[in-house]
Amino acid sequence: MRSGIYGLVLGAMLALTAAAEPSDVQATIDRQLSAFLEDDFETAFTFASPTLRRYFQTPENFRAMVTQGYPMVWRPGSVEYLDHRTEGGVVWQKVQITDQKGVTHLLEYRMIPMEGGWRISGVRILDMSDFSA
Repeated sequence: MRSGIYGLVLGAMLALTAAAEPSDVQATIDRQLSAFLEDDFETAFTFASPTLRRYFQTPENFRAMVTQGYPMVWRPGSVEYLDHRTEGGVVWQKVQITDQKGVTHLLEYRMIPMEGGWRISGVRILDMSDFSA
C-alpha cells in the first residue's frame, strides 16, 4: 500500500514538472524577491523547499545567507527571466538580475513542484563570461 501512495505522489510530481509553465515558476521567484525587498524573511522563507528550510532552520539564518551571499537577490534593481528548462525531472530557471549598483548577475534557480505550488530548491550564481544571449 505504501509503495502505491509513493508511486502516485512521484507520478504527480513528475507530471507537474513536465507541465511546468514558466509563468508559474517565475511567479514564485517574483514573490520571494518581493518579500526580500520588504525585508520580510518569514514570507521569503516559505518559498524555499523543505530541504532548504531544514538546512537553515529559521528565517533569521536564511536572512544571513541571503544578505551576505546573494545581495543582488536581496536588493535587485531589475530582473529578467531567460531560459527555462527541465533536466532529469528538475526545473531550472535562468534569471538575469541587475543590482542597484548597475552590476549584472546571472543566476539559475532550481525549482521543485510541491503541493500548493513551486518551491525554490537552490540558486547558483553563474559566470557571466559563459553567458551567450
